[in-house]
Amino acid sequence: MPNSNSKLRCNNRGGQEAGRRELVSRSLQSAQHCLEDQDFGTAYAHYLLVLNLAPELKGSIKETFQFTLFKWAEELDSLARIQDLFNCYEQALELYPNDEVICNSMGEHLFRMGFRDEAAGYFHKAVKLNPDFADAKENFYRVANWLVERWHFIMLNDTKRNLTYLKAIENAVQSGCKSVLDIGTGTGILRVSLVVTETVDAGLFGEGIVESLIHAWEHLLLQPKPKNQDVGTGNYGKVIPASATIFGMAVECREIRRHHRVGMQEVAGVRLPNSVQFFSPTYASAGSEETVEPYTTEKLSRIPGGYVPLTEPCEVMTVDFNNLQELKSLAARKPWKLSLPVTEGGILDAIVVWFVLQLDDEHTLSTSPSEETCWEQAVYPVQGLLDYSVKTGDTVMMEVCCQDCYLKIQKISSLTSECGMDVGDRDDALSLGNEAELCNALAGLQTTNKQDGSGQVCVLESTEIALLNNVPYHECFKAAMGKVLLSLNPSKDLQSMDVDGHGSGVNLQESQNKSSLDVAPDPLYILDVSEGFSILPVIAGKLGPVRAYSSIEKEQHQAALTVISEANHFPKETLEFWLSHLEDESVVLQRPKSDKLWSIIILDVIETSGLIQQEVMEKAAISRCLLHSGGKIFPQYVLVYGMLVESESLLLESAVQGTEPTLGLNIAPFINQFKVPVRVYLDLSTLPCLPLSKPAELLRLDLMNPLLNSSSREVKVQISKSGQVTAIPFWYHIHLDEDHSLNTSDEFSHWKQAAVVLDEPIQVQAGDELVLDVQHHKSNISITVKR
Repeated sequence: MPNSNSKLRCNNRGGQEAGRRELVSRSLQSAQHCLEDQDFGTAYAHYLLVLNLAPELKGSIKETFQFTLFKWAEELDSLARIQDLFNCYEQALELYPNDEVICNSMGEHLFRMGFRDEAAGYFHKAVKLNPDFADAKENFYRVANWLVERWHFIMLNDTKRNLTYLKAIENAVQSGCKSVLDIGTGTGILRVSLVVTETVDAGLFGEGIVESLIHAWEHLLLQPKPKNQDVGTGNYGKVIPASATIFGMAVECREIRRHHRVGMQEVAGVRLPNSVQFFSPTYASAGSEETVEPYTTEKLSRIPGGYVPLTEPCEVMTVDFNNLQELKSLAARKPWKLSLPVTEGGILDAIVVWFVLQLDDEHTLSTSPSEETCWEQAVYPVQGLLDYSVKTGDTVMMEVCCQDCYLKIQKISSLTSECGMDVGDRDDALSLGNEAELCNALAGLQTTNKQDGSGQVCVLESTEIALLNNVPYHECFKAAMGKVLLSLNPSKDLQSMDVDGHGSGVNLQESQNKSSLDVAPDPLYILDVSEGFSILPVIAGKLGPVRAYSSIEKEQHQAALTVISEANHFPKETLEFWLSHLEDESVVLQRPKSDKLWSIIILDVIETSGLIQQEVMEKAAISRCLLHSGGKIFPQYVLVYGMLVESESLLLESAVQGTEPTLGLNIAPFINQFKVPVRVYLDLSTLPCLPLSKPAELLRLDLMNPLLNSSSREVKVQISKSGQVTAIPFWYHIHLDEDHSLNTSDEFSHWKQAAVVLDEPIQVQAGDELVLDVQHHKSNISITVKR
């Protein structure tokens, strides 16, 4: 009997195994059929069943399972089934817990949804699993830039700042403070005698120091020490810094101007009408209820082209951080007027603000432009004036307030010296006895409104304004587009256009009227998918019979571009907004009609940060399939240039350098986990560095002919000067065609530059030769030095 039972169990096990194999086989077949039908959800379910029943197949079907997972995740994402999406990834990671590709994809979804902390964890895990996984490394570097902004490294490397704070804290502790709270890490569970904080930004109040200290005085600190009483501080509350004084001055600065004011009325033959008023985001008209950061920031000591002070520095205000009532009254304080006498004639471009922190009676920190400090200065660009020129003896006037947690400087204006009006008493202007004097004074007052508000307001990012001011960029595109259009339609209409600036200057309307009796040629189709505000479609519309499609998304920008096109006298059908026709932005690179192809497709290849745009090579591959015979992608190819430099500044901005700057505290191993090898948004013209080689061509990216591209390249670079190689700055020559190119490092460029920062400096001598290993994967470029 026992033998009979044993045989029965063996038969059952054999039958179960056969059944399992049969189910696995059928599920694999079903999964394959579902993939062929693009039914990714059902295919994913079949693969889950297979992998749970037959774990031994994990290796053989891993790539197919990954493909199915990613396709199903894209579908779930488009349907906003977010929880189902994450459930799928959790199931996948249970099956493949150490798969770097799945970890990286999970991180990408989290990052797109705004979960940056969680995304960083998955990217970091993917890099640890495979240090050579380029996609994961690039993703981790990008999220690290979000989580730990580069100024953290600069701040921690600022030895003077750290040492000054240390001395002020030691003084406070020696005078009797026994319990210390660092605002930003406190839990609020006890009363303390000393609060130390540095929740300040370039404009002093922008990180909420006033609100934080009001809460601290009401809930965390002991009562403040009575004034004029010589008693110990141990039983009283105290704040470091004790107070701050804010200073400001008016400056002329071409770099600030070109990023915040459109400085011309015509660009590459396109008239910019006065009815369109361009402003940068820092501009806020009086009475605006929108809370927008009212300033930008710049390190004036390194701003390209420098700056010229137009006034002496002026004290804007002081604040006592140890006075609760004063802190509470700041937000409620009415705006007050401030006037600065002009001491140097020039162009009024901005009010620059900095501050001095009085940590205690002995120690101060200044963020002045003349100081070597980790802080930048707050910049209030001047916008909306009729005339920006000022001369010695004039007065710059403004209104100051502390609303919405920000220091606001608004209603900036200038008063000419001929007016003879006391600008400190503007409210009393009506009391002037001489009516003629009052009229003259009002005529000399440059108000902040160009018009009565009836024009089309268009708020652009500062980089978009810099692009609009980039004349060589637009002239280059005009010439290259005209060359292509002429080759595709060599009619008298196109030949008469002023393509290179030397033609007859016949405008579009005249050309169309002249040939109205002739058979109108079929229009040529042009698609501009560059990011942000672009007038290239309007420039194209002036070159002949074309239909230009813009990818501008914002309604305000579309309205402004429509006004510009109408002011340039060509029909409405010449310009269309392509994304308004599409439900899915991913299909933007499609033909306008089934029987029409694009003559020119304009791609954004380089980010303003100095990096290559994500997925640009994939977009180029799609674009090549949609071009008319003889059509072109702009740019046609890009050359990457770089050079070897020695730069201590780049080291300090990229990682904490040892324990000396942090006063012996070993912070570097922790925060340096978030260092990235590429520093972006650089201005090479002002970067403190010593060039150790001449510029060298590192890589060619060809958008029209991908066969010319290489995924890797070794470049030999000759050392021209002895020193330590610490970084490799790089930039681009963007070739629209063989005759027309743009340099992203020139003085008119709206692009910034980037640099690879080496982990360890390399000592070199003049005449040495270093070999650079340049890798290109998708849209990512890595540069390493071969020793």
